[in-house]
Amino acid sequence: MLKRLLVILLSGLLLLGSTFAYATIIKGRVTVKGSDTMVIMVQRLAENYMARFKGKIVQVSGGGSGVGIAALINRTTDIADSSRPIKESERSAIKKAWGKDPREFKVALDGITIYVHPDNPMKDITLDQLKDIFTGKVTNWKDFGWDDRPIIVYTRENNSGTYVFFKEHVLKNQDYTSKAQSMPGTASVVNAVSKEKYSIGYGGVAYAKGVKILPVKKDKDSSAYLPTEENIKKAVYPISRYLYMYTCEYEDPDVKAFIDWILSDEGQKVVSEVGYFPVK
Repeated sequence: MLKRLLVILLSGLLLLGSTFAYATIIKGRVTVKGSDTMVIMVQRLAENYMARFKGKIVQVSGGGSGVGIAALINRTTDIADSSRPIKESERSAIKKAWGKDPREFKVALDGITIYVHPDNPMKDITLDQLKDIFTGKVTNWKDFGWDDRPIIVYTRENNSGTYVFFKEHVLKNQDYTSKAQSMPGTASVVNAVSKEKYSIGYGGVAYAKGVKILPVKKDKDSSAYLPTEENIKKAVYPISRYLYMYTCEYEDPDVKAFIDWILSDEGQKVVSEVGYFPVK
């Protein structure tokens, strides 16, 4: 009987030890979830980081800013990527879940870029014109001196931080047109616009491949600007923004090391290589 108890006790200790080891391995991983605008950048950052520091593990997934923030609230991610600032209600929910406020890190700069088909003859566009198109007030390209064809509007899904930012800063919180076609990610928007001659869409500057970028004017009397690093840092491009990371685990050495590296010169160089702009 005594031998049996000793065997059971020893087995339990071995199991506890292996469970602790497994938990330690999992804890050594950093999970990052959220913004589709940021996902190609953060994946590249993670790849470079893991190559630079052998043994480090960073797992990155998208889904949208809202999805990342919800994961942080549910304590199923270490870091939430967001292409918009978090809302006060989200901040409160995170604090309730973690018992502390989230830390905010600005990791890159971006200009929300207006994509049209390469055949589109427009030279620039104003914020009011964008508002009219995306709310459905103007529906035909003939109103802009082009063909008599309907404007095909592509937008992001409503869990996207870019969707929210564009609605707040361009549409002035008016609703998107009911005819807008929601796309699951910025790459999907770009792909659709590149194939549809009479379409228009928006998204992060790093995705603008195979489409024409329209310079944007604050109003009809202003100069038009492209979303370049110089224009965004000078704050003359009208729809520029920061890209954020939020975490409640900055005290964790693995999380801290990854974020600190992103904000280093080496990490910010990767940000530039992807097509976004460094915060420094």
